[in-house]
Amino acid sequence: MSNHQNPPAKVPRDKANDYSAEIAAARRSFVEQQTGAALNHVGHYSFDPGVLPGNIENFAGVAQVPIGIAGPLRINGEHARGDFYIPMATTEGTLVASYNRGMRLLSECGGVKTTVVEQHMQRSPVFMFEDALAARVFGEWIETHLDAIRAVAEATTRVGKLQYIGQYALGNLRYLRFNYSTGDAAGQNMVGKATLAACQWIQSEHPDHPNFILSGNIDTDKKHSQINTLLTRGKRVVAEIVLKDSVLKPLMGVTGKQLFHARQISQAGAFMAGSSNNAAHSANGITALFIATGQDVANVAESHAAITYCQLLDNGDYYWSITLTSLICATYGGGTGLATQRECLEMLGCYGQGGADKFAEICAATVLAGETSLSSAILAGDWVSSHDQLGRNRP
Repeated sequence: MSNHQNPPAKVPRDKANDYSAEIAAARRSFVEQQTGAALNHVGHYSFDPGVLPGNIENFAGVAQVPIGIAGPLRINGEHARGDFYIPMATTEGTLVASYNRGMRLLSECGGVKTTVVEQHMQRSPVFMFEDALAARVFGEWIETHLDAIRAVAEATTRVGKLQYIGQYALGNLRYLRFNYSTGDAAGQNMVGKATLAACQWIQSEHPDHPNFILSGNIDTDKKHSQINTLLTRGKRVVAEIVLKDSVLKPLMGVTGKQLFHARQISQAGAFMAGSSNNAAHSANGITALFIATGQDVANVAESHAAITYCQLLDNGDYYWSITLTSLICATYGGGTGLATQRECLEMLGCYGQGGADKFAEICAATVLAGETSLSSAILAGDWVSSHDQLGRNRP
């Protein structure tokens, strides 16, 4: 008797057209045969699978995430100005209600001021040498040839611009952190292509023809890092407001003085924990917006990093700001052009070229709304009761 086992069955593919309703149905049927799970809801969607090349492989259906609308949120930004209704895709009960309450507070206090203060996207190759001296001399060579390197990198892209190259020495290694502007795209693939061309030119032109690895991991792609908190990855966006004490108490049940006292305590707690974020829950609002608008949701790993800075003013009002140090978002390319995602961006007036800074400001304003609501609920004793009322769907 043979002990040979049959190889596992492969997911069906169609070499002629792998993005059709027919091949998607064949994959669902395959999964049902292999696992016994019915995919009735997964198979219901409203767009032509032919639009998906470049977004997914082995397409079989959709994951439907409920979208709630919060707002209006009044924003007084450079790019986002007016009252906005915010699409939030989530399965967490109380989330939309909490952000909605925060948006009411911010709007009744005159609206959120938002500013994009800096933006870069990185790729960080590392070059290898015989010793530290050769690596240092190489760094000097990079500085003197920066214009040529910039020309080679920018020849690969229509919109990407090489801003500067940071350098970091470690042993016989030289890490180069290429910093680009990327227009309305998030730009990770764009800067990867540009940096590869630049590194190949450097390797060819430098007398030592040094070996390199395209990513030395100090770009920290899809990972939080202190270097990105300090130097910015994606967009650095500030949302700020003066909360009027006369509005805080009746609407949120707390005073500016109470919020400031709680801020001192939570600041110390975040420091003790070594947290990447001294705020409350910026990942909640960012993730809900990212899912709704077709962002690369894994970028929440970096985008959630935030710094809250507050002041208790002499009249009892409360200045509250939050700085998102590494917000990676796009309004063009990636998943932003898909059916429901495009509709949500159009709801915000952000779809397409020219919308990325506006969308970044909306993200920051939304995060600030969530911060004010949750922080107030914890102080006022509403946090647990709200989740009990709105966040339970179990019998």
